[in-house]
This record gives sequence, structure tokens and C-alpha cells, in this order.
Amino acid sequence: MKKPFYITTPIYYPSDKLHIGHTYCTVATDAMARYKRLAGYDVMFLTGTDEHGQKIETKAKEAGVTPQQFVDNIVEGEGGILDLWKLMNISNDRFIRTTDDYHVSAIQKIFKKMYENGDIYKGSYKGKYCTPCESFWTESQLKDGCCPDCGRPVVDAEEEAYFFRLSKYADKVQDLLENTDFLQPRSRVNEMVNNFIKPGLEDLCVSRTSFTWGVPVDFDPGHVVYVWVDALSNYITALGYDNDKYDDYSKFWPADYHFVGKEIVRFHSIIWPAMLMSLGEPLPKHVFGHGWLLLDGGKMSKSKGNVVDPYILAEKFGVDALRFFLMRTFPFGSDGNFSNELLIQTINVDLANDLGNLVSRTTAMVGKYFGGTLPAGCKDWSAPESFDTDLISMASALRGVYEAQMESCAPHNALAETFRVIQRANKYIDETAPWALAKDMEANGQRLAHVLYNLLETTRICGILLSPFMPESMEKLFVQIGAAAEMQTWDSAAVWGTLSDTAAVTKGENLFPRIDMEKALAELEAAAEAAKKAAMPALEIEPYAAENVDFDTFCKSDFRAVKVKACENVKKSEKLLKFTLDDGTGKDRQILSGIAKYYKAEELVGKTLLAIVNLPPRKMMGQESCGMLISAVHTEKGEEKLNLVMLDDKIPAGAKMC
Repeated sequence: MKKPFYITTPIYYPSDKLHIGHTYCTVATDAMARYKRLAGYDVMFLTGTDEHGQKIETKAKEAGVTPQQFVDNIVEGEGGILDLWKLMNISNDRFIRTTDDYHVSAIQKIFKKMYENGDIYKGSYKGKYCTPCESFWTESQLKDGCCPDCGRPVVDAEEEAYFFRLSKYADKVQDLLENTDFLQPRSRVNEMVNNFIKPGLEDLCVSRTSFTWGVPVDFDPGHVVYVWVDALSNYITALGYDNDKYDDYSKFWPADYHFVGKEIVRFHSIIWPAMLMSLGEPLPKHVFGHGWLLLDGGKMSKSKGNVVDPYILAEKFGVDALRFFLMRTFPFGSDGNFSNELLIQTINVDLANDLGNLVSRTTAMVGKYFGGTLPAGCKDWSAPESFDTDLISMASALRGVYEAQMESCAPHNALAETFRVIQRANKYIDETAPWALAKDMEANGQRLAHVLYNLLETTRICGILLSPFMPESMEKLFVQIGAAAEMQTWDSAAVWGTLSDTAAVTKGENLFPRIDMEKALAELEAAAEAAKKAAMPALEIEPYAAENVDFDTFCKSDFRAVKVKACENVKKSEKLLKFTLDDGTGKDRQILSGIAKYYKAEELVGKTLLAIVNLPPRKMMGQESCGMLISAVHTEKGEEKLNLVMLDDKIPAGAKMC
């Protein structure tokens, strides 16, 4: 009977643009799942999407669709999450969406169960909230007044809410972290204990009333379950916990590994185990917090505009090459600096020069010297040289070394060990010089066949161990070296001589062609620019004025920087906002502007704007307006859009624009 193995990625928040950073964690989880299947385990690999929350509700409203329509498009639409996982050949066994009916009903039961256990109570929340991360923070946890995770500004939040008694479980969670191998790598433990538990673990806000897009608290209308209770519980609801959709909970829980990015380790290593303790359920065996892929020294982020498009990279270099690069280049527990140059260099050195060269040269020589089939009995050689035994010894021992690294969640090291053997095989070609042996086939034919068999067999073993990372390419490799299905198994990877000595060998297509660095970089830049333009909405710009204005007339307009001290809606007007402005004179200036359709009054307080201040005062809705704020106007998809011209806050009030 196969031993069960349960591994998960985090469920991803629907985003307008998935980047290579999202792909990194999922490819790593997929490689681990494929490795475990290869090794004979009964694997459950779960991924999915976390679809509730205030940010989704706001974005859907801006897009003019319902929240469900908004997430459906991002998850199931063209170029969405499911499309990307299909492109990247992700072999997940199950995909959960937190809007799935069975999950919603299970969350209501979980929330009520924790409430009835006395671990959830009603109170009032007042503190700091990061809308993009959907995270509450105390003042002491902020970094320079901003969210410690994403670095963006937080807002004050106060509302009636339910709280989870997280503080009750502080000692148990600390013991779990410090005295077990639950959280990996070990470096994450001190961060969690010192930054979150020792300063005092506060009770956690677990419901919201300021928006409606979430799982309703069925015993208290108006409350929706806070996103982390909703999202974290997916790992058990997807197995059938508190629902009839599935019946795998007793088989697969507790999870063997949650693979998560380091920014959500806190939720998975502190909040999640505390929730399970409250429910009386077993804890996952391990949480592994991997690092980030960095670009120009910073985390990839759509909001920062520094994303790398996996679609473009996969189309240009191939899915397997991209998967390999992500796992080969960056130590899984640490941050890694991504660059297109590094990607191309890795493909050229490891895949084209080392692996591709080994397969191409070996199959070509079998075809040239033996017509594609080696003679029977060539596995053995009566007088092996030291380099024969060295190669055979390394290849025979590889599976054990590889397995140890994979079990330690070090796929980069497993690949490094595999490529040590591949590099040794390429050196073996130079040591044995098959082309020289071929000059006298009568005398050296059997020796030549033995050399080529050793190369084919080494390639077979390496191909098996590379298959979790490059599944499609290794299928092609096995065809080229004549390795039948029974010669591609985990068990056979530990047995030298499994490949038939009379296997049909064919020199097929070059698995990994060498890439012209300069040409490829130029094409990537062009493709990225084209994609950026294609994603931009079609704009209609106001026509330019036909009448020229003389320079002296223009110079009479007095443009000044003004700072918004207060802003409010004008009563009985749907269009007007009333601004109280600091214009540098020491006396407040009042300007009315018809932009209420485009901005909320409170979001403009503190902004530095541009105004013409020497226009004659005029009455609007019975109030005086002294000047005009400068805006940019365009039409997008038939709808007029307006953006105030905002200046750098370093510019003082009253500064003249010229």
C-alpha cells in the first residue's frame, strides 16, 4: 500500500497579473509532488485561490462587475491562474477556490466551533489596517509607519468585530516552533518568536463589518469571516473537513508540507497551528518558508511595476527550461536575484552545454558507429579503467544523494548533485575518446560499445531524477536513448545496468539549443514592451485647441503648489468638492472643483496639488471658489476619466510653477 503524502502551496490571491514569483513556489511544490510520486507515494498536491476580501470588493466595483464575476475572470479567464498552471505543467491533484460552496459552509462551521469553544469573542477593533495585504497591525509592528510586509501606508480602522484568542496559545505555539522541526528553514523560527510571540501575542481580529464580500458569520448577520481564517482553513476543507464534497481528511491530514513565501510564514506558523489547537485537530508536520525572487534588489510586485511575465519567458525558452532555472539557480530557503541574463546563462551552461551536449553526442555516436543499436553483451568490460569505475560509481550512488537533498527540501542541491554526474559523463567522453576507438572497429568495437553504453546508462539515471523538474523534456530524452517505461522508474534509478544493451537509440531534436544572449535579450525587451502596450486601455485624448495663445497671455496665469488642509462634499451637489488649501500666503484659500465623481474627499487630504490662483472669484452653489485645480482628462472605453495633477510633497505650498 502506498504511503500518503500531502503537500500544498498557499492559495493565491487573485491578481490582475501573475508574475514569475507566483510561479516559483508552485513549480517547487510541483517538483516535490512529482518526486514523491516517482518514489512511490500516494500524493495529494493542493493549490487554489483566496478570493474574498475588501480589496476584491473594491476592485470589482471599479471594474463595474460583481466580485464573483471579477474573481471568475482572473481564475478561469484567458491568461488567468488556471491557464498559467496549465502552461507551467503543474500537476496539482486538487484546486480549491474559497468561493466554492462546500468551503463556504465548512468555514461557517469552523468559525462557530471555535466560538462555542470559547476561543472567539465579540469586541471592537481599533488599530492599523493594510488594505492590499488585508492585515491588521499594532502601532509597534509598523515599519516607518507603514505595513511591515508590503511597505505601503496603513489606515486607521475601527469597527465591531469578533476576535480569536490567539494569546491563549502563545506558549504552545512558541514551544512548537522552538522545540520541533515544524517550521523550516530554522532561521525562520527566531524571526517568528522574537518579532511576534515574545513582544506579546495579541488576540486576532477574525471578522469584518465594513464590507460584505466574504463568508457570512451565520449566527451574526453583518459580520463576514476575516480572510485568514477563511484562507488558512482551505488546507482541511479541501480534504473534506466539515463537508461532504471530499472524504480524504483521515488519509492525508496532517499535511506533510505547507510550502509558503516568507511573507506569510507568520500566518502559517503562528495563527494556523493556534486555530488547529482550538479545533482539536492535528498540526501539519512542516511549514517551509521559501525566499523571494528579487528584481533590481526588490520583491517583484505588480504595484511596483517590476514584474517578470512567465508567459513571455516560457514562450521564448520553453516551460521545462524555465522550471529548471527556478529550481537550479536559487537556494529554496533564501532570496534569489532574478535576471534574464542569469536565466539565459543557466540554460546555456547547464542545459545546452552539459545535458544537451551529453545526449546529443552520445546518441549521435551510437547512430554513426553502430547504426543506432549497440551489440549485445556491451554492458560489461573485462578490464575497466579508473574513469569507467569512477563514472559508474557516481551514477550508481546518485539516487541516494539526490533523495537526501530532496527530503531536506533542497531541490537546488539535488540538481547540483545530478549535474555533477552529467559533467563527469562529459569528461568521460574526453577521457575515452570514442572517435579514436572508432578508427579501428575490429580491435576496439566492443570497448567503444561499452563506453557508449556507460554514457547512455548514466543519462538514463540522470533523466529519471530530472523528470520531476523537466517532465516533458525527459520523456523526449528517454525516447532518444531507448529507455522503455520500466527503465524510467525510481527503483531502477538505483540499479546500474537497467538499460537494455541493445536499446534502439535515435538522435532526435536538440533538447536544449544554445541561446544567443544579445539577440534573446533584445527580443525579450521588445516582447515586454509590446505586452505592456497591449494591456493599456484604448484612450481617447481631447483634441488640441486650434487657436494659439500668445506667450504674454500665458505668463499671466499664476500656477502655484497648494496643499490640501481639508476637503468635503458640497451639500446638495453630486459633483462638487470643497477644498481648504494652504497656498503659502498664511491665509486659507477655498476652491470648489467638480470632481466628486472621481475622488473621495478624505483621500485628498494632505496631497500637494497644482492650481491657478489668479482667476477672479466665482460663486458655485452659493459658495465662493478662488482659483482652479489643474486636472488631466481623457476618455477610456467610452467613459470620461479625470486625474488631478499631484505634485511631490517636498514642494512647499505657494511654490510658483514655471
